[in-house]
Order: sequence, then structure tokens, then C-alpha cells
Amino acid sequence: MSQRADASQCGGVVVEFESDDIRDARAKKARSIPGSALIYLKGPKFLIYVSGALSMWGDRMWHFAISVFLIELYGHNLLLTAVFGLVVAGSVLLLGALIGDWVDRNPRNKVAHASLFIQNISVTVCSIVLMLVFSYKQRIEQIWDGWLTVVCYTVVIVLADVANLASTALTIAIQRDWIVVITGYNRGHLAGMNATMRRIDQVTNILAPLAVGQVMTLASNVVGCGFILGWNLVSLIVEFFFLSRVYRIVPALSVKPPVVEVAQSYLQRMERRGSQGEVNVARPQPLTEGNCNSSVHLKEITNLPLCFQRFRWLVSTCKDGWRAYYRQPVFLAGMGLAFLYTTVLGFDCITTGYAYTQGISGSLLSLLMGVSAITGLMGTVMFTRLRKTYGLVNTGIISSCLHLGCLLLCVCSVFAPGSPVDLRLLMPYVTSNSSAELGGMASQRRKHTYPLTGGSNQPLLPDRSSIHWTNNTVLFDNVPSGAAPESYISIILLFLGVITARIGLWSFDLTVTQLLQENICASERGVVNGVQSSMNYLMDLLHFIMVISAPQPQHFGILVIISVLFITTGHTMYFLYAHKAKRKRRLDT
Repeated sequence: MSQRADASQCGGVVVEFESDDIRDARAKKARSIPGSALIYLKGPKFLIYVSGALSMWGDRMWHFAISVFLIELYGHNLLLTAVFGLVVAGSVLLLGALIGDWVDRNPRNKVAHASLFIQNISVTVCSIVLMLVFSYKQRIEQIWDGWLTVVCYTVVIVLADVANLASTALTIAIQRDWIVVITGYNRGHLAGMNATMRRIDQVTNILAPLAVGQVMTLASNVVGCGFILGWNLVSLIVEFFFLSRVYRIVPALSVKPPVVEVAQSYLQRMERRGSQGEVNVARPQPLTEGNCNSSVHLKEITNLPLCFQRFRWLVSTCKDGWRAYYRQPVFLAGMGLAFLYTTVLGFDCITTGYAYTQGISGSLLSLLMGVSAITGLMGTVMFTRLRKTYGLVNTGIISSCLHLGCLLLCVCSVFAPGSPVDLRLLMPYVTSNSSAELGGMASQRRKHTYPLTGGSNQPLLPDRSSIHWTNNTVLFDNVPSGAAPESYISIILLFLGVITARIGLWSFDLTVTQLLQENICASERGVVNGVQSSMNYLMDLLHFIMVISAPQPQHFGILVIISVLFITTGHTMYFLYAHKAKRKRRLDT
């Protein structure tokens, strides 16, 4: 059945998504051309895949290595890692809208090249600083009564944060904007590119930390820094060349809605109204009801100093970015995706640390992480097939139901034999007798658990280039796990639910990603995705606050239940969006 997408005007550019029938016809014609494989290798899709693979590999190596480096620098203490995590989360939370607005206001090639250059150069300089600190640490600690060490730590964290911000901008530009234009606004091609990029991310997420970890283990931290430094320099050259070639062979990338010109024309109209006696200047409204509003609203100019005007403009841009996010038709779908970040049900440092306290060995955890990567790849395959058969909105509904259904196994694990959960540990007031009895029970449980306060080789906040459930973790290095619990039923149900749920999770993530790509105007694509990144970080911070509030293994069952409630809320938001989208479609027909 051929479905023609509604054309939406975005800043004067008409965007029309092609149907699957047109896509299949073009694909059949392309297969009949001799040498189509060579054409594909020289085409923009393959170049984007290679560039993305190099970028993701470098990101994964760096985010894994910087956590280990910070722990090594501070004497196997998590303080620097925690500071780095908070700085990264806070910066994206505050600057996400500004980063997206910058992506919208500048030409695509300049945004991609500037983000790529800033990211790789920041990592390169940071690697050099780390090499110097590791090589001359004792001498540096003796200069300025140790303050030079603090300066070095600050420089490392600032440079790493700048690299993360540039990586966020590059991800928004390439994965949320470029591939939409490269596919020619074809829904089928867009789904295929999204799924392929996610598969590349899944594979690099497993292999890249292993590669740099082996270098650091077999050689030294200094050699590891040098390896990352060399990789980033080579990757910078290759990615720069590939992205430049893609920009040249896809002329549509050079066409962008005139965001600044729209705002300037609005300001000129306001000035003309003011000259006619209109004193009050209202906040800019959309030029037409069908067109996208500019992401930058120029307000009334006052006689404030230039620095204050600049600050006022930055605040206004952030406010307008969040307003643009709120008024999007896919707002509920984006919020639903953000709510999925408030969870401990994934292969991050929290869940793997809990598994370690329950007698699961490090080798078995590595095996489970590999299986989880396979199920994640299955989710990307399921997404492409479901979307083609049932449509994009229905694919999200099916994925949500599958995700929630699998997570019910995690809820069952809380009450299954072998679970250390004890609800009475959360009661603030108990009698002295019950407290003594509770203390005895807790001491018995600690016989086969290992405290979660042990050393960790993972940052407080994992990498944000994609969803955080896939982060590799090395926990409690060279520390033996505790004695076997009374029963393994609870931990088996927990990981069975987490691993199988990743099929629906990644399918749902790809669904919302494509909804954002299809329904956001080109002139607001950057700022809306920037705010989406900020929301993801905000909800991720909540899950760490949950763990800080209930850090013991006996509390983990409570965290599981809270996580499932957040995930259910997120999927409920998507169900509301799907209901509105289907009702609107019926009214339009």
C-alpha cells in the first residue's frame, strides 16, 4: 500500500517523505545497474557509516579510558570520576539548547567540521596532559605546594567536558539531520540508516573498550594515552575528508532554512511598528500557523552593556529552545524516551555492581554483556521489519509492550528466592529490639554480599552519545566475589529480564528517533534534539540520585520497582502520543 507523507514547510523548504513503494522501485533499479557495489562504496551512505564508526570507536575508547585515568590519578578514589560525571551532565543539561541552536543557525559543513575538530583536538590535548601527569606525577605534586596537580586535574576535566559537548553537537548534526537529507526524506531508507548506525554503535561499544583496555593492561597508562592520541589524529583526518566528500556529492546538504533571515525580518517589522507609535513589543510568534518558528527570537534592544545583552540572548535562546521542544507534535514521544533513562535495569556500573555482590563472576558478566549486545542487534532488525509491516507508530507500541513485558521478570526477581531485598531497611523509625534484630539479619546477608562502595573503573555518568544501557563496565578489579547466595533464581530472573528487554528497548529507541527526524522542522531540528539530550541527562541524573539514596544491595529491589515505574510512565506517554497521532490521521482522512 502506498502512503504519501504530508509535506511540511520548514523555513520555506518543503519536506516530503517518500513511500515504501517508491523506495522499493528505486532499490530494484539500482540492483540492475552493473557495478552497483562500487557505486555504493563511493556513495554518501557508506561514507557516513565509516565516519560514524571511526567517531563512535574513538568516543567509546575515550569514555572508558578517562574513567580509569581519573581513578588512577586520584589514588583509586572515585572523587574525580564523580566530579567529571557531574560536570558533563550539568554542561549538557544547561547548554543542550544552545548547542542545538548553534547547529541550526550555521551551515551543515561548518557545524560538522567545527564539532569534529574541537572534539578530536580536545581529546588530543587532554591525552598529552595525562601523559605528562602520569610521567612526572611526583614532580608535579611538589610544585606550588601541590596546586599544580589541581590545575592539571581541572584542565583534564574541562577538556574532556568540551570534547563531550562537541561530540553532542556532532551527533545531533550527523545522526539527526544529515542522514535525513541524505536519504532524500525517504522513510524506508531513513529507518535503514538509523538501524545500521545503531548496530555500529552496539559493536563498537563492546570492542572499543576491550581494545584500549588491552593496550593499557599490556603496556601502561601512558601508552594508552598515546594510543588514543594517535587514533584521534588519524580519525580527524579521515572523518574530515569523508564528511567533506558527502557534503559535495549531496547538494541538498547545502540548502538550509534561513533561520537568521526570518528573525531579522521579524525584527524589522517590529521596528516599523515601533516607529508608528507601538511601544510594547510582544514576544515573536510564528510567522504563519503552518510554518516552524525560528529557534532564535530577537527581543527588544535596550541600552544594557554588551555583555548583559549577550547573556540575555543566551537565556532567551535556552527558553525558546525548551518552548520549541514542548510545542512539537512528538513531545510526548520524546519525553517518554527520556523517562527510560531513569533506570538501574541495564549494564551500567550499578546493575553489574549489584550482580557482583550476588556471586556473579567477572567472566560471566562479560559473557552476559556480549549476549545483551546480540539482543540489542536483534532489536534493530526487528525495528526495520515491524516498521515496514505495521508502520512507525505501531512499531513503537509493539516495542513498548515487549519492553514492559520483559521487565516484569525483573520485578519478579525482587520477590524470588535468593533476593537480598528487605523492605524494613527503608523504615526510618523502628524500636530498639527490631533494630537489633534487623542488624543481625543485615549482618547475615553481608556474609554473601560485597559492598557497593568498592572501587570502580567506570565513571559516575556514562557516555551520552547514545543510550547509556550499553556501557561496558569493569567493576571491583582483582576483588573476589562474595560467597554464593542461597539461590540464583533472583539474579537469573533479573538478567533474563534485562537482556530480553533490550530487544524492545532498542526498537523503541529507533522508533522515537525516527519520529523526531520526520516530524521536526529542519530549522528546529538541532535545538529540539539538543533539548532532548538535556532531558536525557536530567532523567539519568535522577537514577544516580536514587542509587545514592539507597546504596545497599538490600535496597536494589526497591530501585528495580522504581525503575519499572519510570519506564511504565515513559511508555504511557508514548501511548498517549500514538493515540493522538492516530486520531489526527483519522480526522485528516
